[in-house]
Amino acid sequence: MSYMERFNLKGRGAIVTGAAGILGRPFCEGLAEFGADVAVVDLDTQVCRDFAAELSARHGIRAVGIGCDITDAAAVSGMVTEAASALGDIQILHNNVGGKTPDLAAYFNSFENYSLAEWRRVMAVNIDGVFLVDQAVGRQMVAQGKGGSIIHIASIYGAMAPDQRIYEGSEYLGRSINSPAVYSASKAAVIGLTRFLATYWADKGIRVNCISPGGAESGQNETFKQHYSTRIPLGRMAQREEMVNTLIWLASDASSYVTGQNIMVDGGLSVW
Repeated sequence: MSYMERFNLKGRGAIVTGAAGILGRPFCEGLAEFGADVAVVDLDTQVCRDFAAELSARHGIRAVGIGCDITDAAAVSGMVTEAASALGDIQILHNNVGGKTPDLAAYFNSFENYSLAEWRRVMAVNIDGVFLVDQAVGRQMVAQGKGGSIIHIASIYGAMAPDQRIYEGSEYLGRSINSPAVYSASKAAVIGLTRFLATYWADKGIRVNCISPGGAESGQNETFKQHYSTRIPLGRMAQREEMVNTLIWLASDASSYVTGQNIMVDGGLSVW
């Protein structure tokens, strides 16, 4: 196999959770461009189906859109069954789900006033949901007996603390923001789960790795962009597309001897 051919994902079934989100869409595009057949998984069934149809038409691959609440074990099991029925063997899982809750006032509340209910809502998606999808897809991969690659999305703030100073005067879509403790705790848990599963399924030929993105431009005000960029050796925020090639590498045979790793795609932030 040539070095270039090692990146080829043609004919491999891939499930992407959080597929309709800010990072999910370019991740799906990248997998499809390299030949993977993609199950587009998110909460809104019609949005998933429409995006899957676009991917199929644009890249000539099989794609299926599946609405799924990943905090529901039965729904997750059904999703994996539907994806395997549509795509065949599932050899790639990109467990990309995780983020804010709809109640932004509760989500961005101070640590001293953070509610247990909000904490549990975030954890239910960011780690419980990741667990349920890993469990169901891992069971499928083991049964197939062909190995596979599982890639989680964590965060720089799962491996290091946020610098609270960059949030002074910072806004996201017109409201004041911070990086809440629940986000750091949930993403640290994802990194820990990555390492556990990398050893747990190693004898099955299933590799498990993690991508920790740095801050990507997605509606922050100029104050935040300037504060954040001064902390970055490369001097700027990330573009969403800059995460995609790391995913392709981890999903493909190009990274066949890489497992249990947390890849920091952060412009050098974690070096300082």
